Amino acid sequence: MDSFSTLIRTASHEQHVEAETSTFMSDLLGGRLGVDAYARYTEQLWFVYEALETHAGRLTSDPVAGPFVRPELMRLSSLERDLAHLRGPHWRTGLAPLPATEAYAARVRECAERWPAGYVAHHYTRYLGDLSGGQIIRDRAERAWGFARKGDGVRFYVFEEITNPAAFKREYRELLDGIRADDLEKQRVVAECRRAFALNTAVFRALGEEFPLSA
Repeated sequence: MDSFSTLIRTASHEQHVEAETSTFMSDLLGGRLGVDAYARYTEQLWFVYEALETHAGRLTSDPVAGPFVRPELMRLSSLERDLAHLRGPHWRTGLAPLPATEAYAARVRECAERWPAGYVAHHYTRYLGDLSGGQIIRDRAERAWGFARKGDGVRFYVFEEITNPAAFKREYRELLDGIRADDLEKQRVVAECRRAFALNTAVFRALGEEFPLSA
């Protein structure tokens, strides 16, 4: 029988691919969009991580979500440094979520407040994605827009406190395998992972509409 971490990965594979191959992300990574589109995407990420991380403290003692709340994963201060670099010192004044981003952040908050196992689903899809595919985004951004390697503008993708990402991801998957949940709850978590990818894809779709490539 497959482990829970394998189950989650395979069950959400289709949505994962859909998110990664969205038109906006393809255009961004292909260097067809300007730095403004990258900055706008970074702003949207701020709302999602603000929802993920402002509630993390209250979940540290939770038997289900607690083991996943790791300070070395926290991204908010790095995001804020990137936004100050991209938008200037008054970046907060122009900060606005797209409706799709608002829906995504609201769902993360709802899970954090009411359903710790659901919070784990969002935690997994975000942070493990950042440690994996996020590194491709960082590399392309550095080359496309001349950011210093692992410097301001791409700090969101730099996990300074995780010296061995492969070992960390292995450990994270072991935590998933040992999650305190019965089979029915595990099925609900898998469904929430799918939902997380769908919410993320909706943000990409909205960004694609905001930054269409002229035909």
